[in-house]
Amino acid sequence: MRLTDTRLLDLAILALTAAALAGLGLVGGYTQFVFGLVAIWTILCTGLNVLFGLTGLVSLGQVGFFAIGAYAHAILMQAGLSFWLAPPLGTLIAAAVGCLLAVPAVRMAGPFLAMVTIAFAFIVEHLAIEWRGLTGGQNGLMGFDAPSLFGVTFGERELVMLAIVLAGLLLLGYRRLTASGWGMAMAALRDQEIAASSLGFNPFLTKLSAFAIAAGTAGLAGGLFASLMQFIAPSNFMLSQSILFLFAVILGGAGTVLGPVVGAAIVVFLPEALSDMAEYRLLVFGALLVAVLLIAPRGVVGTIAAFLPRRETRARASDQETALRFITPEAPRPLTVSDLGITFGGVKAVAGASFTAAPGEVTSVIGPNGAGKTTLLNMISGFYTPGSGRIETAGTEIAGWPMHATARLGVARTFQATRLFGSLGAEANVISAFPKGRFGAPFATLANEDRRALALGLLELVGFTGDPATPAADLPHVDRRLVEIARALALRPHVLLLDEPAAGLMHADKLALAALLRRIADLGIAVVLVEHDMDMVMGISDRILAMDAGVPIAFDTPERIRANPQVIAAYLGEGTLQAPPRTLAFEPGAMDTLITRDLRAGYGAADVLQGLNIRVRRGELVALLGANGAGKSTFLKVLSGLLAPSGGQVLMNDEYVQGLAPHRMVEHGLALVPEGRQVFPELTVAQNIELGVYRRKTRPAPEELEAILRRFPRLRERLDTPAGLLSGGEQQMMAIARGLMASPKLLLLDEPSLGLAPAMTEELYRILAELRDDGITILLVDQMATLALAVADRGYVLEQGRVVAEGSAEELRRDTALIEAYLGQGEAREDRQAEAAQ
Repeated sequence: MRLTDTRLLDLAILALTAAALAGLGLVGGYTQFVFGLVAIWTILCTGLNVLFGLTGLVSLGQVGFFAIGAYAHAILMQAGLSFWLAPPLGTLIAAAVGCLLAVPAVRMAGPFLAMVTIAFAFIVEHLAIEWRGLTGGQNGLMGFDAPSLFGVTFGERELVMLAIVLAGLLLLGYRRLTASGWGMAMAALRDQEIAASSLGFNPFLTKLSAFAIAAGTAGLAGGLFASLMQFIAPSNFMLSQSILFLFAVILGGAGTVLGPVVGAAIVVFLPEALSDMAEYRLLVFGALLVAVLLIAPRGVVGTIAAFLPRRETRARASDQETALRFITPEAPRPLTVSDLGITFGGVKAVAGASFTAAPGEVTSVIGPNGAGKTTLLNMISGFYTPGSGRIETAGTEIAGWPMHATARLGVARTFQATRLFGSLGAEANVISAFPKGRFGAPFATLANEDRRALALGLLELVGFTGDPATPAADLPHVDRRLVEIARALALRPHVLLLDEPAAGLMHADKLALAALLRRIADLGIAVVLVEHDMDMVMGISDRILAMDAGVPIAFDTPERIRANPQVIAAYLGEGTLQAPPRTLAFEPGAMDTLITRDLRAGYGAADVLQGLNIRVRRGELVALLGANGAGKSTFLKVLSGLLAPSGGQVLMNDEYVQGLAPHRMVEHGLALVPEGRQVFPELTVAQNIELGVYRRKTRPAPEELEAILRRFPRLRERLDTPAGLLSGGEQQMMAIARGLMASPKLLLLDEPSLGLAPAMTEELYRILAELRDDGITILLVDQMATLALAVADRGYVLEQGRVVAEGSAEELRRDTALIEAYLGQGEAREDRQAEAAQ
C-alpha cells in the first residue's frame, strides 16, 4: 500500500454520496427502496471490510448482528423510544454481543473462526423464531412510528436519504481509519501477526476492535433496515445473507475504500436485473464470484486502482542524523538472562542459559543446528514463556511477558525468515513501528510528514536504496532484511535481537550488514545476534555465548571461543565414533554416479550455490560438510528436484537431469531422506516403508523388506505402530529404510544425526557403514563433521556456497579449512571492521 494523497479519495466519496442523493430525486417507488437497500448494505459491508479486508478475519455470521440490530431497533421503537435513540442503542447492543463472541472466537483462525460465526448466525436465527414473546416468532414485528426531525415527518425517501448520508460518513471513517494507528495495526495483523506483536500491537485487542466495529455497523444497518421495511421476520435474516455480504466485499474489492459501495450496488441491483430468473440467482452469484476470483482477485475497485496513476504526497528529505539521534537510547540498559530454560514435550530445548548483553556491545549466540539459539531469542522477546529462569532489562523482570509487552518496553527483534507486512511499502513498514503498538486516536493520520521523513532517514541509515513505496512483498531479499532492521530500530529499542540477519546475503552485503550492526551497537544499544556466518560473528562480536543441545558451553571473547575445545567439538563432533572401516572386498567403482558442473542455485536474486563442481563415484560414501548456511541442504534440494538451479549442469548416470521434477528424479534412481525425517505420523511403520516403492518400475520381492528389517531390527517390533509414536532415532531409521526400498542408485541423507541421542547416533552410523560396505552410493550431509568423516570415503567442505576443500576423509580431518569453515577465519575484529567499512 502506498502512502498517497487521500484528499481525492475523500472527494470521490463525497461526490458519490451527492450523486446518490441527487439520483434519489429522479426516481421513486420501488427504485427508491432499492437505493435504500444499497445504502444499508454499504453500511454493513464497510464494517465487514474492516474485519475481513483490513484485519483478514473471515466472519460468516454478520447476518446475526444484522438481525440483532433490527430486532433491538424494532423492540425499542415499540416500547416508545425515539427513533434517534433506537438505532444507536441497537448499534451498541450488536457491538457488545460482537465483543462477547470475539473473546473466544478471535483466538481461533481460518475455518474454525468461520464455523464459530456460522453457529452464531444459526443461534440468532432460531432465537428469533422461538422467542415469540419478544420477537413475534415467525410472525415477526411490524408497525414502527415514523421518525421526525424539526417537525418534519420522515417518509421512505427521507429514510433512504439518511441511510445514504450515513453510508458516506462510514466510508469516510473507513478511509481515515486505514491511515490511523488502528488501521495500521489491523493491516499488520492481517499480513504478519507475529511481526505485529513484535512491534507492540496487542493481537487480541486489535481483533476485538475489528470485530466490534463490524458487529456495530451491522447492527446500525439492521436498525435502518427495520425502519425502511416496517416489518421484520426471521426469514429476513437467513444464513445465505451472510455469504452475500462477504461476497459483496470481495466483489467490490476487500480492503479498498470504495469496495463496499461497489459490491453492495452489484449484489443488490443484480437480482433486480435477474428478477425473471430468480431461481438461478445464487447460480449467477456463484459464477460471478468464481469469475472475479480468477480474473480480478482484487475485486472491481482493486483491479481498476491497479491501473490508475498514484499521486504521492511528498515527505521532507530524509535526515540520517535525525534518525541516529532518534534511535540513540537516552539511558542505555543491559539485558540479563539468568538460568533460562524451556521444555517441549519432555525435551529440554534450552537449559540453564545465562549471559549479559551490555549496552554498546554485540553479544552473539552460536551453536550447531538444534542448539536452542532461536528458542532463546523467542523466550527473551516473549514469543515463548520460559519454564524457568529470569530475564531482566530496564530494571524489570520480563520473563513470561507477551511479545507486545516486551516490545513496548524496548526489546525489538528481527526474524530468521523476514516477516514484513507484504501489502505495505517499505516506508509504511517502518512507520508502523513508531507508535510502539499504541493505537492513538481512531482517525488520526499515522503517516504525517515528520514520521515519513524519519522513516526515510532510518531506511537510509540501514543502507536501503530502493523505492520506499514498493510493497514489501515485491522487494528483493537483501532489501527485505534491511527494511526489517529499520522497522525494529523505529521502536527505539535499548535491546535489539537479530535472528540470522545475514542469511541468504551476498558477501558484499554481509560486510555492509556487519558494519551496520557495529554502528548500531556503538550508539549504546545492546545487540544480541544469532548468526551462522562465523566470519561475521567473529569480526563484530564483543562476547559470544556458545550453545549445544540447548545447554550453554562457553561465554567468552571471540578469540577464546574459537579456540575452545568444547565449541569445536560441538560443531565438528566429539570424534569418539568408532565406525568400522571397509571390511569387504568391494571398492568404489571408477564410473561416476553423480557429477555437477558449475552448479548455481538460490532463493531470490542472490545465488546460494556459487558454481559447485562435485563428483560422486559409484559405491562411494561422500560427505558434504560446512557450517549452517553454507549451501549443503540447498545442494540436496537441487539434486532432488525440489529447487530449480539457476545455472550449471547435473549429470546422473550419464544423463542430464537438472531441473527435473522430484518424481522424475526418483525414477532416475535418486532417493532423498530429508532433514527432520518427514515421516507420515498417522501411517504405520510398515506403510511408511512401503511408500518408498511407489515410483519403482518393478515391485519389490518379499525378501527385500526382510533384508531391511534385518538391518534395522528395531523396526521389526514396531511395524504396526504409527510412525508418529516412534522416537527420533527410530523415525530416522525408518526414513532411511523408506529410501532404501526405492532401490536407489544414489541415496541422499540430510542431517541424519540431528536431534538424536549419542547412543542412537552411534547405532545409526554403524548402519551407514554397513550400507557403504554393501556398495550403496551415498551423499551424506551432517553438521557433525567428525561423524560424517568417520564413515566417508571422501568429502567436500563448503563455505558460502563454494567448495573450499576436498579430499579423502583422512585428509580433511587434518585440513585447517574444516575448522575455519565452521568457526571463521579468526581475523582480529579491528581488521574485520576495517574491511567492512571499505
